[in-house]
Amino acid sequence: MGWSINRPTGLTFHKPGLSTKGYTLLTPHGDQSTYLIDMDGCVVHRWTFSHIRPGYGRLLRNGNLLMTGSDINLPDAPKDEPTKAPLPFEQHVTRLGGYHTTLVEMDWEGEIVWEYENRCQHHDFYRFENGNTMVPEWVELPEDLHKQVRGGFRMPRERLPRLLGDDLVEIDRDGKEVRRIHTWQLLDPTKDRIHPTARRWEWTHINSIDVNDQGDIVFSSRNTNQVMIIDAASGKIRWKSDRTHGQHDATWVSDGNIQVFDNGQASSRVIEIDPGTNEIVWTYHGVPFNQFFSGHISGASRLASGNVLVCEGTSGRLFEVNRAREVVWEWINPFVNNNKRGEATVSIYRAHRYLPDHAALADKDLDPLRFTNLNRLNGLL
Repeated sequence: MGWSINRPTGLTFHKPGLSTKGYTLLTPHGDQSTYLIDMDGCVVHRWTFSHIRPGYGRLLRNGNLLMTGSDINLPDAPKDEPTKAPLPFEQHVTRLGGYHTTLVEMDWEGEIVWEYENRCQHHDFYRFENGNTMVPEWVELPEDLHKQVRGGFRMPRERLPRLLGDDLVEIDRDGKEVRRIHTWQLLDPTKDRIHPTARRWEWTHINSIDVNDQGDIVFSSRNTNQVMIIDAASGKIRWKSDRTHGQHDATWVSDGNIQVFDNGQASSRVIEIDPGTNEIVWTYHGVPFNQFFSGHISGASRLASGNVLVCEGTSGRLFEVNRAREVVWEWINPFVNNNKRGEATVSIYRAHRYLPDHAALADKDLDPLRFTNLNRLNGLL
């Protein structure tokens, strides 16, 4: 789906009787702020970062914001020069999509209360009830495994770097590592192939992780077009699905199914899969199909009502659909920033909605008039 810089923005559609009331958290790419908006699409709170470029965040039950991002002083990623010697690992990872350096926990007033730096982390995080946090971390594969993994492509005359895999690293509140899962040890280098459209730099490119009450981990492996579950009891892969292409945001939903944003190749969809049968039990797609498309990033989160909040990432379009596949709320990102190439961008990696009675919002001032100038400047009031 293309987008115009001159399009209508802010709240563009709403059926109040069918939508799930709450507040939506979003972080526009290239922006230094994260915004919380109400159902009218107005900003009611803002967090601003000075030492990281924010990626995306979640509200915690204590009212704090947990945000992943990159050091603002990080040098520009090295140029891609395939015929030259491969870059050292520490430089190579900085040019990969989803690269981050820092997790920051910030209170409602914008004060940093916790921070974790890991120069190999990327994309996502998961905060456990005990305060521990899990992140994906890039690691170089052993040389013998690097040679065994099938698939992917290389540029003409490219001197390939060592193939990267993903570890899932759990840390405690002191930043001490308490668990490490080598996901690359759980896969088959012949069967779990890198897709032909993915460059042969990474095997899996894990772009989302989620954990259920039993401790089972679901993750999205974008480069192999697979969603997988690591069984908590055995520590092994107990389920794989290859029903998607370039997917993001694989999450558990309340009935034990898995919801996925399937980016697709020409159109996108949101699907719900029953791991017991591997059947797709619910789908949302555009009508016509190519009306809804985001080739990368993006996400979908299940709301308490059963509706789904969808982030069509590249176009900066957030919308809510009900189980009858009817769009009941839509908001278009008015915050236009520049990407690293100096081009205008409105993209959003992922968004989340929180019910009015969520613990993070208790006793908070959520009056949009506190941000009158910001809202008017961006056409939100």
